[in-house]
Amino acid sequence: MTDTGITDTHLHLWDRSGGGYGWLGGAPEALRRDARWEEVAPQQVALGTTRVVLVQADDTLADTRALQDSAARIDTLPGSVDQVDVVAWLPLADPVATATLLDDAAAMRRVVGVRHLVHDDPDPGFLDRPEVRESLTLLAGHGVPLDVPDAFPRHLDQATRLADEVDSLVVVLDHLGKPPLGDSRDLPRWEESLRAFAARGTTIAKLSGLATSGQGYSAGADLRRAVDLALELFGPERLMYGSDWPIAPVPFDLGSGTGDLLALLADLPAADREQILHGTAARVYRRAADGGR
Repeated sequence: MTDTGITDTHLHLWDRSGGGYGWLGGAPEALRRDARWEEVAPQQVALGTTRVVLVQADDTLADTRALQDSAARIDTLPGSVDQVDVVAWLPLADPVATATLLDDAAAMRRVVGVRHLVHDDPDPGFLDRPEVRESLTLLAGHGVPLDVPDAFPRHLDQATRLADEVDSLVVVLDHLGKPPLGDSRDLPRWEESLRAFAARGTTIAKLSGLATSGQGYSAGADLRRAVDLALELFGPERLMYGSDWPIAPVPFDLGSGTGDLLALLADLPAADREQILHGTAARVYRRAADGGR
């Protein structure tokens, strides 16, 4: 779909044999198994994906290390993608530990961003805690973006405050904040919050996870409305595409999670499509251990 290939900025891998991933206990039964690169690789290659960003799915350093090891292994596979990076978990509630890890090149190998499962954290004010803000200031100083997952309604306004109050922190809104597609009552509230978030110059949004957002692709008019609004507010230069694999209406089916979205993006001018599918990620997601390059 682009001359330079597609960057999938949001893909999950996990191996449940070591424990963790407690949220899977409440997920659809079909999703409660290991997510392995070998299963999605043929689908990605057929789509034209050349770069993948593996995104943490458990708030543990073990998950981060597993993703880093997977990324290194994928890079050695013939006929695979050209580059694999990681949005990692760091102990943001402990700024001393966060600082130590940020300064450790081995700990930060392939890391292009940091995320915490704020929507699963029992503390709804996690992002506003002073010690977390201290860690986020450290991220900003190292040029490492923060991903915020599943933000509406619980954390979207907090994400906006972060962009206001933590100087130079790039805040990446996963899944466009999870718009309530198909919900005529809540969709205007989401739009209002998204407008405030987008008005901050250091904010980025991912067009990802929309297949399972509200009524998903079955609310086709709202899907188009959400994508059109994202283009209006952020412009293509502040939007990134992500599959959210294996989470989809049909778990582990890349097409069921991306097909309708990619069809909408195919209608855009080539230059705009190139930004969303590749260019924005190239600017935003740069390896921390390489000095942001």
